[in-house]
Amino acid sequence: MYKGSCHCGRVTFEAEGELKEAMECNCSHCSRKGYLLWFIPRERMRLGTPLEDLSVYHFNKHVIDHHFCPNCGCAPFGMGKRGDTEMAAINIRCLEAIELSEVKRIPVDGRSY
Repeated sequence: MYKGSCHCGRVTFEAEGELKEAMECNCSHCSRKGYLLWFIPRERMRLGTPLEDLSVYHFNKHVIDHHFCPNCGCAPFGMGKRGDTEMAAINIRCLEAIELSEVKRIPVDGRSY
């Protein structure tokens, strides 16, 4: 179980699973924000902050809810679907007690979508 938050601590969450790799996408949004994304089924994520207390950003095809803190602007996760499965895209830079250098980065060419 991993604990995560935004910079100011207003947004909190937990994510369950084995973190071995994260996607490093080169699309205009992910590259500007420096996201390293770990995708897990939505049921393996528990929110400590109600979704209605977060702001949301949509771009491109508007199929992913990119949630961020309205106070500090930090973006700890997004939500969407893979097929019929509700998924959470966790920005691992917002997780506590992980060593980023130990997580394998998988390059994704989101710029070409």
